[in-house]
Amino acid sequence: MADNDSVLAAARAWAGEPLAIATVTSTWGSAPRPRGSHMLIHADGRFEGSVSGGCVESDILATAADILAGAPFAVRRYGIADAAAWEVGLPCGGEIEVMVQPVAADGFDPELFDRIAAAADRGDPLTVATDLDTGISAPSDAGTQDAAARVFLNRYDPPRRLLIVGAVQIAQGLAAMAATLGIATTVIDPRARFLTSERFPGVTLDDRWPDEAIAALRPDAATAVVTLSHDTKIDDPALIAALAAPTAYVGALGSRRSHAARRERLSAAGVADDDLDRIDGPVGLDIGAIGPSEIALSIAAAMVRTFHAR
Repeated sequence: MADNDSVLAAARAWAGEPLAIATVTSTWGSAPRPRGSHMLIHADGRFEGSVSGGCVESDILATAADILAGAPFAVRRYGIADAAAWEVGLPCGGEIEVMVQPVAADGFDPELFDRIAAAADRGDPLTVATDLDTGISAPSDAGTQDAAARVFLNRYDPPRRLLIVGAVQIAQGLAAMAATLGIATTVIDPRARFLTSERFPGVTLDDRWPDEAIAALRPDAATAVVTLSHDTKIDDPALIAALAAPTAYVGALGSRRSHAARRERLSAAGVADDDLDRIDGPVGLDIGAIGPSEIALSIAAAMVRTFHAR
């Protein structure tokens, strides 16, 4: 899975305009971008996303211009560049293969962007199959690929979300980090004095009781829920609601002693042991964190690790 959220957003903004799309279909060694990474190219030269982090993008732009002018889809393979020559390549020592297609019915069908967006709204993944011999992409369940074809499968997961319960100082740092990671964040707290736009600029705020808010927001396999309020009346109902859903990551602030007491309370409330084991408590990776910002960093790292593990 690759992070293509900005590319998908650009595709919606540029809908109906002449576009080409580049996709990393294979990697070898130390590749700068994973398989499935996209770069979307507009006919006017604008682009969004990347396939190498900057090493081969100029060549991809030239290839895309040819395709937008009528050339067939193309597959480009890039290896190690000669440092003494003006040669396109990867200085990291890896190799990548990139397919460039028109965004059209005979390439990457523009309707696929709508299908991906609809699946994301439902909280579902969608897999697109691309025939590497014809350059035509379609949903993998469409049944249009020849059984003998060489097919590249790209899975699009719903956008990652973070629901923070408790508008405390750690939450401020964690919300800011999540924004840099492209994770849509909602801070939930029924205490109006804590939950202000001044303390959480640019963040979605929800003043409902956490169990009600989390049930309404329907956390899924691309969602993390982290409780930080240190108030059992707020945190416990939130954890029960998060564990009742297929939430990817559930974390709870507190010491080992307070987490043991938390497990007893939630068990008495009917939460199964298997679900209690899903709670990362004390929350975050053990990096010896001191202070709110470092604790927020440890939580962000644990959350990202879990997203990748899933």
